[in-house]
Amino acid sequence: MAAMPLKDLLVHVNGSKHAGKRIEIAVRLAQAFDAHLAGLYALPEFTMPIYVAAQIPADIVTAQRQLAERGRDKAKADFEERARKGAVKFEWREADGDPGEVAALHARYADLAVVGQNDPDEQLPALDFDVPERVVLESGRPTLLVPYAGEFPTLGERVLVAWNASMQATRAVNDALPLIARARKVTILAVNPRGGPAGHGEVPGADIALHLARHGIKTEASHINADDIDVGDVILSRAADMGADMIVMGAYGHARLREIVLGGATRALLAHMTVPVFMSH
Repeated sequence: MAAMPLKDLLVHVNGSKHAGKRIEIAVRLAQAFDAHLAGLYALPEFTMPIYVAAQIPADIVTAQRQLAERGRDKAKADFEERARKGAVKFEWREADGDPGEVAALHARYADLAVVGQNDPDEQLPALDFDVPERVVLESGRPTLLVPYAGEFPTLGERVLVAWNASMQATRAVNDALPLIARARKVTILAVNPRGGPAGHGEVPGADIALHLARHGIKTEASHINADDIDVGDVILSRAADMGADMIVMGAYGHARLREIVLGGATRALLAHMTVPVFMSH
């Protein structure tokens, strides 16, 4: 049975100097799957306590809003130029509000959301830095996270699947089937595999490899025991060794009351990713 194709894509666009990179990847995906691409820009509301606002002249507030709108217009022009050049079906969306909340909401109506890794050295509205985590944890949809550093001429030709037999990893593999099915090489990596009813079976990674084989996807299953090394570091090291151009993994964590709590490997990959990471929660 063929994997369901990606037909509805969303890319988060903001004032980051790295936004063009994720737009280009989203355009390439839209080309590959003949998909519709929506570019989303969230304009953070310029809010402050009433006692502070009362002391700030109205023209200062207006100037602040106009500056933000000029940034949005520049981002829109860049997105539309790249989409037209790629000859894909596209639309532009914009909304006022918390960027993470807005992006997670719009991602619910897409097959895949493309967002960018945060660059800690970049000066952006503070709320923009919540976007990757909130889309991953709150949208209910798979998310492709694009690193701010590096160039990625290919995507999904050499895929590393970080497998731990969890619900999240299972969902990530299933969600990534349209991409994995096109790969030239797929490697399944189980780090510190555990046994038992909730574990990996007799041979770690063999069961998911067999499942993928029934989809016509040939894989190599491997496992490594490295109790003294961070799991995220092991995944990134193996990805570098095999020349992977995409990592597929489950995302672990929750977001409550503006507090985002991530699992160790999820946090490590979000901070130190070297290739695009496909995550599902």
